[in-house]
Amino acid sequence: MATVFLIIIYLSFISLGLPDALLGAAWPIMSIELNASLDSAGIISIMITIQTIISSLFSHKLISRFGTGKVTAFSVLLTAGALLGISFSPSFIWLVLLAVPLGLGAGSVDAGLNNYVALYYKASHMNWLHCFWGIGATIGPLIMGRSLKFNNNWRGGYLTIGIIQSILVIVLFLAIPMWTRTEKSYKKEEDGKEPESNPNHNVPVLKIKGVTTAMLAFFFYCGTELSAGLWGASFLVHIKGLAPATAASWISLYYGGITMGRFISGFVTTKLSSKTMIRSGQIIALTGSVLLWLPFHPVFSLIGFILIGLGCAPIYPSMLHEIPKQFGKEDSSRIMGLQMASAYTGCLILPPILGFIASKLGIAILPVCLITFITSMLLSAERVNIMRKKEAANLLSHSQA
Repeated sequence: MATVFLIIIYLSFISLGLPDALLGAAWPIMSIELNASLDSAGIISIMITIQTIISSLFSHKLISRFGTGKVTAFSVLLTAGALLGISFSPSFIWLVLLAVPLGLGAGSVDAGLNNYVALYYKASHMNWLHCFWGIGATIGPLIMGRSLKFNNNWRGGYLTIGIIQSILVIVLFLAIPMWTRTEKSYKKEEDGKEPESNPNHNVPVLKIKGVTTAMLAFFFYCGTELSAGLWGASFLVHIKGLAPATAASWISLYYGGITMGRFISGFVTTKLSSKTMIRSGQIIALTGSVLLWLPFHPVFSLIGFILIGLGCAPIYPSMLHEIPKQFGKEDSSRIMGLQMASAYTGCLILPPILGFIASKLGIAILPVCLITFITSMLLSAERVNIMRKKEAANLLSHSQA
């Protein structure tokens, strides 16, 4: 039963990943057909992310009232309807309107499931969970690339993904009783345990040492991941001279790097700490960004995107899994919501800013922006480690006094 339940959670994350890379992969063609400017994709990205932030902030209340199973199934239903609607959109304004249900559908699932897995499963499962997100994110642009290859038909790509999402909705609605039984079982186990002692329990979240700095790490990570996926195809088309269909396929390999990296990370976490996984990933991603920046043959850009994907792979799940360890299980839910909000804010702010800069200076600026984002994330994450280490040492000295 536990294995089947875990598979259901993995399926939920496939549904999260499926739409994430579609817009960036299809935008070079969509923008022409809908008579929209290059940086207009940033407007859609902003709308999706605002709705995701709203739904993630209310996820605790929704899940408490209706249960994780019902919230997850209904959220995926929203995204399926939005994707099917986009496939028939006659103008740019319809894309903006349909971004509302698309964003609302993602937030509750993301925040709720991440906290659940961080609390009850090992770091390997957190990496594999996000690996399944990567499977969805990889399949998306592959389907779109195939659709673009025949008559530049981006609508067919969205329609196909919408149908796949609809099938997942049926599976999730059928699985609702299983969620209910599993949640009751975990609640029974937790009721019989001693509550952990946490000196930060009555402290406002933002005053807990390291929380705001950790928020910056999440902010820059998500800004990096989404920026590379959203603007990567445009960079390959306009700077490296690739055909739109080829560029879409290459970007699918970026998401493929994230997916494969998270699958491998699930095994590596048994040998290396989450901190080491985060640090290694940041260095690999930084190397890939530098490779994009250098004036080499286009094939090196493909290698660069794959390296960025491989580097990103362990960072996000490892940072999420560290939250209960760094700040205590008792506070993990309230801190998780805050960190997720910060992550989505990074998605909201950084890609559109990059798009605005690109509209003025050219999309060739993409690698420089990615280098800046990744470096900022690395410095923030290292600062959190130092602050929490000092806090632990202070608590130890006080307890011995």
